[in-house]
Amino acid sequence: MSSTTESATYTVTGMTCAHCVASVTEEVSEIEGVHDVAVDLGTGALTFHSDQPVSRAAVDAAVREAGYRLR
Repeated sequence: MSSTTESATYTVTGMTCAHCVASVTEEVSEIEGVHDVAVDLGTGALTFHSDQPVSRAAVDAAVREAGYRLR
């Protein structure tokens, strides 16, 4: 098992409140291998770490499931 951790940062648009942040955090946390998800409401920054590569498409799908979009 590899101990390599990858990190990624994206920008989410459309969030307006703490509930928005919680929704995005929850959906992105469900992506296999993802942990330490942080979402900044003010900037829209979504940052997370993962134990394996995570495609932009997977992140986009999770963010859309929460009701928002990646920029």
